[in-house]
Amino acid sequence: MNNRLLIIEDNEQNMYLMRFLLEKSGFAVIGAENGRKGIEMALQCKPLAILLDIQLPEMNGYEVAAELKKHRDLDEAPIIAVTSYAMVGDREQILAAGATGYIEKPINPETFVAEIIEYLPKKQGADHAA
Repeated sequence: MNNRLLIIEDNEQNMYLMRFLLEKSGFAVIGAENGRKGIEMALQCKPLAILLDIQLPEMNGYEVAAELKKHRDLDEAPIIAVTSYAMVGDREQILAAGATGYIEKPINPETFVAEIIEYLPKKQGADHAA
């Protein structure tokens, strides 16, 4: 079973917290600190889902989401924006760029894993239900 999640996040503290919570729930977590590396890693490891920050160096999350959607072998992997961008229109803009879902930062450690599982294909999500 594929239980790999890719987190594309440049903030070390955010990466650490998300990785900790997800690994504690049985996921294998792969991290990328910028959009270009994230795209490369997504194509290599074919993750179950991709957690994507919007404010990234080199390529922003909108560009990364649009690029990831071009690759048919990643069609099954939901792209979940995990971001502090919470202004009017930000959610709609990242969803239009190709994201499947949107979670605002700061994340709630009590509900974060359950929120991620909601976006996973139902079989894999059921394997990790809290």
